[in-house]
Amino acid sequence: MTAGQSLLAPDEPPPVASTRLDGGSPFVLVCDHAGRRLPASLGRLGLPEPEFDRHIAYDIGAAAVARALSESLDAALVEQRYSRLVIDCNRPPEMPSSVPDISETTTIPGNVGIGPADRAARIEEVFRPYHAAIEAVLDARRTAGRPTILVAVHSFTPVYKGVARPWHIGTLYGRDGRLAGMLRAALAEDPALVVGDNEPYAVSDATDYTIPVHGERRGLVHTGIEIRQDLIAGPSGQAEWAAILGRALPAALSRLQARPD
Repeated sequence: MTAGQSLLAPDEPPPVASTRLDGGSPFVLVCDHAGRRLPASLGRLGLPEPEFDRHIAYDIGAAAVARALSESLDAALVEQRYSRLVIDCNRPPEMPSSVPDISETTTIPGNVGIGPADRAARIEEVFRPYHAAIEAVLDARRTAGRPTILVAVHSFTPVYKGVARPWHIGTLYGRDGRLAGMLRAALAEDPALVVGDNEPYAVSDATDYTIPVHGERRGLVHTGIEIRQDLIAGPSGQAEWAAILGRALPAALSRLQARPD
């Protein structure tokens, strides 16, 4: 980028895609790392094209599962279209790692030494519009008096830095693990599933943005979901896991609503 240049050209897609905003479900789905698109102004960030097929660029399979789940539940869905290598939309933007110069063990040349203006452009043109779209959905539901359950859909690598991960799916939370616990219990009814409790990641203010800001601060019931990528890399696995979650999420919510306070 040159001084004064916009990150996104007028003919490039906006960073947000929203579906079924008037859906009848109480669930609102968000997918922070849905896309792997790069603005033309950033080139390929100094990386060869095959790197954008990896988890470092996006959450493999997560968007397809979220879209199928949105359809089956009639649930609102908000997706972020650009690669997490442009800016990680589930990371506080003031954190240096929100624009990573290394991801896992891969150096991202186009992110090394970027200046304040370039970082600000990524925040203003990708990060803020995405989170503004989520805020708009949640605000509209609150104004209408509609119940809202926030679910953040992610995926994780089966092996990370040489260490195999045994979980098929994990439920994630920070200060409020109510729905995550009920979802874990619903999923664990299938003895073939290995279900993680805040695995392979746990939610925190330092490493996460969506759940702390849109879930916890608003007092919404919420959970994060991490599905192992080898299980959802293709259409059949994506459909299978959308069906699994399409059963488990309503069951978890029913259990939570039936629990005495």
